[in-house]
Amino acid sequence: MSGETGQVSAARRRDVLDALRRGAVPSAGLDLLAVGLERFERVAGEDLAAVTAGGSVFKAVRGEYGSGKTFFSRWLADRARRAGLATAEVQISENETPLHRLETVYRRLIERLTTSTFPPSALRQVVDGWFYALEEDVLAADEAAGVSAEALDRAVGDLLDRRLAEVGRTAPAFAAALRGYRAALGAADEATAAAVLSWLGGQPHVAAAARRAAGVRGDLDHFGALGFLQGLLVVLRDSGFRGLLLVLDEVETLQRVRSDARDKALNALRQLIDEVHSGRFPGLFLVITGTPAFYDGPQGVARLAPLAQRLATDFTADPRFDNPRAAQLRLAGFTEASLVELGGRVRHLYADGSSGEAAGRIETLVDDAYLAELAAAVAGRLGGKVGVAPRLFLKKLVGDVLDRVDQFDDFDPRRDYPLTIASAELTDLERNAARGATRADDIDLDLETGADADHGAGAELDRA
Repeated sequence: MSGETGQVSAARRRDVLDALRRGAVPSAGLDLLAVGLERFERVAGEDLAAVTAGGSVFKAVRGEYGSGKTFFSRWLADRARRAGLATAEVQISENETPLHRLETVYRRLIERLTTSTFPPSALRQVVDGWFYALEEDVLAADEAAGVSAEALDRAVGDLLDRRLAEVGRTAPAFAAALRGYRAALGAADEATAAAVLSWLGGQPHVAAAARRAAGVRGDLDHFGALGFLQGLLVVLRDSGFRGLLLVLDEVETLQRVRSDARDKALNALRQLIDEVHSGRFPGLFLVITGTPAFYDGPQGVARLAPLAQRLATDFTADPRFDNPRAAQLRLAGFTEASLVELGGRVRHLYADGSSGEAAGRIETLVDDAYLAELAAAVAGRLGGKVGVAPRLFLKKLVGDVLDRVDQFDDFDPRRDYPLTIASAELTDLERNAARGATRADDIDLDLETGADADHGAGAELDRA
């Protein structure tokens, strides 16, 4: 592994280690940490190839909390961006992003739209790139179209209509908003251009004057969202991107909403899956993540028989023989052995960026035996639940152990580092696991006091 990480740039190494030091999932470089995902690599490559060729793919990822769902989806997103796709991860929630209102899902998609070169939201860069590509195509087909700005605008408008003809059958407002955005830019009206682009991204309460200027009315609704998603895929493809990976994370939250909203959400999910399989969304790779209770329990998928039929997957055999080509993928979660393997990868990554003497100390003092001791200690503080331990284990390994070995010549983690865990650094999931420890003296911390853990964006490795 040391040879592999030796090819990692200093900036990429720093980004990965800084994220782990904070207890977060790195935004990129997850291939360096992908322990246990080897069995998915081949099929993930096949699925990405199908999407880049104009196909569409749906996958459902299942696993208990702490099994690695978020990490898996971000690992897949990292691969997707390197394959030329744009990506977006949307957290499904009862209040912020209810699945039965697809217009909110589309809005969050746009807010989280990411490419290999542009952070969220990348919508403006994508749209600007699309218009540039349209201009280039127009001029390549007819140089005379460039004799005047008016002629070029007419030719680009005609090409826009042809490219979005299929989308226009169900969502004519998508093309209208794009024309309005380009017209506002041409008039140097930045405020109107920004407002129209916000409307195109599904934002509500856009100024009426901007909507009138673009020739659109009202706000995006549930049914229009599917047409706008179709239009976005066309714009992405013509802008040079090869598709979109959309992750709908934590769909198990549907189990907690009112029964009428839950039934609508399950039907919306069924509709999305059917549209993907029908070929309406060429270039879309749709992934959902959820717990086994959502897929198998009475308050989840089982409430809608057609959806249950589409997601049905046999998991009665040994997990070693799970089929990665099936509709559902099962994540088994971490064991202490895989946690040690993950720690070894991080150790080598860290050492490859350190000076010769420090690297030697790291490899000697933070050997596999010590990693096993640290993994067992962290898991022990969390009630023996190894699957919940990765985030905290890596946070302690990088921030408390490797940083000190790297900076202090006489630091020995076995002698000088007693593992301490404060309540404030735990997520709710970790805190609940710690409360489940079998003996009170397993936990050297006050779990009833202290600040709540910061788990705002779902970026923690315990949920990954």
